[in-house]
Amino acid sequence: MAYVLIVDDDEIIASVASNALIASGHACGWVTSGEEALRLLDWRRPDMILLDQDMPGMTGQQLMRDLRSSEKFYDLPIIMFTAMSGVRDEERALYHGAQGYIRKPFHAEHLVAMVDGVLTRRADRPAHTDLREFLAQRAGIETRPALRRAV
Repeated sequence: MAYVLIVDDDEIIASVASNALIASGHACGWVTSGEEALRLLDWRRPDMILLDQDMPGMTGQQLMRDLRSSEKFYDLPIIMFTAMSGVRDEERALYHGAQGYIRKPFHAEHLVAMVDGVLTRRADRPAHTDLREFLAQRAGIETRPALRRAV
């Protein structure tokens, strides 16, 4: 079971997606804007975000860029979830770091399969590694816990 945060300004779509994911064994919550998503992320880290690409205010693309440049959320799995149907939109989303792309209207089975597939591919990775530690590991630099000074 995973906790999936749905970020979509269409509450009907978010509700249908949430119900499909809950029926498949996942926990879900949803917010209707990118700004609300950022506030919620300060409080709780989901296992994945299902993100509408085209929302008023902060768009899904803007939110994804913010998350990908964040030390805390750079590795958070994101599936773009949108009514936009252009191939360039999908390519742009994948280029900017989305792990998947689902077009609306969607079939519940396809949504669940995409979410499960992304989660399965990431199952062998740690839930989250600090960006600095991750980069140091990739560079082959040994990281050590900071020594505590006696007071």
